[in-house]
Amino acid sequence: MARRRTDAYGSPMSLDRAAIDRTVDELSDKLVDLSRRIHETPELSFDERRASAWIAELVEATASVSVERGLAGMETAFRARAGAKASPRIAVLAEYDALPELGHACGHNLIAGAAVGAFLALARQAPALAGSIELVGTPAEEGGGGKIRLLEGGTFEGVDAAMMFHPFDRDVLAHPALATTRLSAAFHGSPAHAAFAPWDGRSALAACLDTFRLIDGQRVHFRDGVRVYGIVTNGGQAPNIIVEDAACEFTLRAPTSAGLAPVVDTVERCMRAAALASNVEVTIERENGYREMLNNMTLVRRFSAALTALGHAPRETDPTVGAASTDMGDVSLALPAIHPWLAICDEGETLCHEREFAACAKSPRGFRTMLDAAKAMAHTAADLFEDPALVEQARAEHRAARARSVHG
Repeated sequence: MARRRTDAYGSPMSLDRAAIDRTVDELSDKLVDLSRRIHETPELSFDERRASAWIAELVEATASVSVERGLAGMETAFRARAGAKASPRIAVLAEYDALPELGHACGHNLIAGAAVGAFLALARQAPALAGSIELVGTPAEEGGGGKIRLLEGGTFEGVDAAMMFHPFDRDVLAHPALATTRLSAAFHGSPAHAAFAPWDGRSALAACLDTFRLIDGQRVHFRDGVRVYGIVTNGGQAPNIIVEDAACEFTLRAPTSAGLAPVVDTVERCMRAAALASNVEVTIERENGYREMLNNMTLVRRFSAALTALGHAPRETDPTVGAASTDMGDVSLALPAIHPWLAICDEGETLCHEREFAACAKSPRGFRTMLDAAKAMAHTAADLFEDPALVEQARAEHRAARARSVHG
């Protein structure tokens, strides 16, 4: 069994937890200012140029470390590192993209501020770190999958654990995230005058709408937790023409990637059956989305202890609230990771992707939660730096959970 790291005199190495909290408090004005500026200047996926620049400038000025920009071919992705030792490597992840029209209605400005705060608090004690702390800027969570590109580009190779937090209406430490994918269907028929000779046409729109009806008929067979919803992206060219071209798009979600596969098969059958019924052609395209979240309970419980010490009373999970999807799920399948959800408003007041939630993301309560998240993540990382056995426990749990996930 791995032994606790010691210094040259045989004494246990430890990080100053009180100093971590003091650093976050000392930097609170700068962190709040950063978060507020990101909120007031929303930028969509892969276009977060100002947000990523502001974060990098603050880190370089405060921690005197260099920031590596343009990771994995993404202009707005970055990484900063503090600590000279090779292992363990702990990463805190920042998100900073916004939603179309709704701005930061998911609170990514707070995610960014918390990650920066945790990194800077640990960077100040860099000589005492048993490994290295990394701040990784991850663009395009809202549909672009920046973390997936970072995984494919090797950014997380050798990283022992990754963590972030997400704003919510309650404190939930190990909430699930759904595996997701997207299917689109383009139907092609033949036009005709809708009054003179409709019998000469083959309606792509009829096939498009029948797809929705066929999917609705299959919902009784979906397993619990499955979500399928779609929109018509092309409904035709004019009402007096039998529609030659029509298209629709669906998002599919399920609790696991294995459980998502039969849902994909069902939806594709519905698309092809609708095309067959109207004697039109169909082209189906699939865009892979995000994978399910494997919450590493070894890390979750350390984060829980740190958060509780800050006055929170978090729940491990809450089956009364639904689940969404995140590219942090893909990270969690590659290495031990956590994605706790922390309240920035009262329970039931508002939820992510609502205008009221965007207002909460720039509220005093939102900023207080951001600072607490920074402290709790820094404390969790400190536990990992001080205890090699804890790192190995997280790895062992991840290996077992990953094996269960792969085999369904």
